[in-house]
Amino acid sequence: MKKIAFFDTKSYDRESFDRENNGRYDIRYFETRLTAAAMPLADGCDAACAFVNAEIDRAVVEGLVARGIRVLALRCAGFNNVDFRAAYAAGLTVVRVPAYSPYAVAEHAAALLLSLDRHIHRAAARTRDFNFSLAGLTGFDLHGKTAGIVGTGKIGRIFADICKGFGMRVLAYDAFPNPATGLEYVALDRLLAESDVVSLHCPLLPETRHMIDAAALAKAKRGFTLVNTSRGGLVDSEALLAALRDGTVGAAGLDVYEEESEWFYEDRSDETRQNKTLSLLVSLPNVIVTSHQAFLTHEALANIASTTLSNLDAYFAGAPLENEICYRCLGSGGANKTDCPKRSGGRCHKQEAH
Repeated sequence: MKKIAFFDTKSYDRESFDRENNGRYDIRYFETRLTAAAMPLADGCDAACAFVNAEIDRAVVEGLVARGIRVLALRCAGFNNVDFRAAYAAGLTVVRVPAYSPYAVAEHAAALLLSLDRHIHRAAARTRDFNFSLAGLTGFDLHGKTAGIVGTGKIGRIFADICKGFGMRVLAYDAFPNPATGLEYVALDRLLAESDVVSLHCPLLPETRHMIDAAALAKAKRGFTLVNTSRGGLVDSEALLAALRDGTVGAAGLDVYEEESEWFYEDRSDETRQNKTLSLLVSLPNVIVTSHQAFLTHEALANIASTTLSNLDAYFAGAPLENEICYRCLGSGGANKTDCPKRSGGRCHKQEAH
């Protein structure tokens, strides 16, 4: 039986994977993230499984391969935390879960928007103290407003449908526009200038890092609401903090943060050493921060477990890898580009499964 080292696992991970695994793999669960220091935990295993906050740099890649591990299964969609040059050079195959529940993430984005718009978080805190005053809780109708959606993959398109359901006008920006969506694509500057709500649904790549920075915010419609359920690095946190303070940004709903790996998914309530910018953001009344929980639904967890184990089944069977991240295609707009001329037998690079 193949042994799989599962890193950064929580109780909900164990429940969903144990239910789906049904004894076909010997899964060894570890709470620690996959880092160079955690490498010894993978001794004797045939594969490793990591989550979004792992630090999969050259040292980790080489450490896995040195232990005979030739496949890394990411149980997430994002892969900006992987050194793919090192992985390709070392012969480490990387697979992921490209879509576990786009509805979960899009609905969470909508929940953040509605909570901010109608001040639900502040109202709930007040009524716990039996304060039923409505002063300061005035919101605005979403109907008739403009939503700007940055990134029109599955999640972005679902969020667009939600916004249309509210009667909002929808503008879209994507580096690779898809006319089949029927969305109105515009330049990013125009989207920022005209949108009352801007929601980010794109991957973190070198060209998208800090796409929402001081310069971009200066072009935005004053008082707009920013929602980010994608990757924290899309937003310059210092610039966002300044824009929230001066009213350029009216409110922000953040499920991600650019330095979240040290803080999210753990109880840090007793920490005296805190991230200064994050501390200031969570203290503002017009900001809601959730700890990268947009994916966390029963349906999504089941899909993550099913797809992750299916990816491993295909790898060990020598079958084509539908969800392999192709290093040579990363700069071509698609991490799973099936028509890549370098692919052979449905894999990015040939190697013997073991």
